Amino acid sequence: MHVVLVEPEIPQNTGNIARTCVMTGATLHLIGKLGFSLEDRYLRRAGLDYWPHLRLFHYKGFDDFLSFNRGGNYYFFTTKGKKRYTEISYLSNDFLIFGKETAGLPAELLEKWGDNCVRIPMIEGIPRSLNLSNAVAVALYEALRQQGFPGMR
Repeated sequence: MHVVLVEPEIPQNTGNIARTCVMTGATLHLIGKLGFSLEDRYLRRAGLDYWPHLRLFHYKGFDDFLSFNRGGNYYFFTTKGKKRYTEISYLSNDFLIFGKETAGLPAELLEKWGDNCVRIPMIEGIPRSLNLSNAVAVALYEALRQQGFPGMR
């Protein structure tokens, strides 16, 4: 499985996501300008001693990411998604794509990939959504559950 973060802003979230990726065998892909340095102490602290075990890639932009990553399905997590994330049948080489904490995914990606946009159900009327690291964990564990938690005990 692959977790993709487009322009993440908060180092602690990315550190927590990195730790989740290590513990599940997922690869972490970061796209675009980051709101922190990869040397950030908060990022490292959240990832603790898991950081050396992380499979991590960083790309300049989404087109750059696409040119290096073919063969899986791309699922864009957004509050604007028509399908619930549980309605998808995930495969081992799929990419779970999330936007930045303050703005989500760029509109042009949502327009271009509209059929691949999914949402995590939440109570309506609340101006914010789930924390990014929590949303990644919810989605990733559902994808892995569907596959029988490969390589995990």
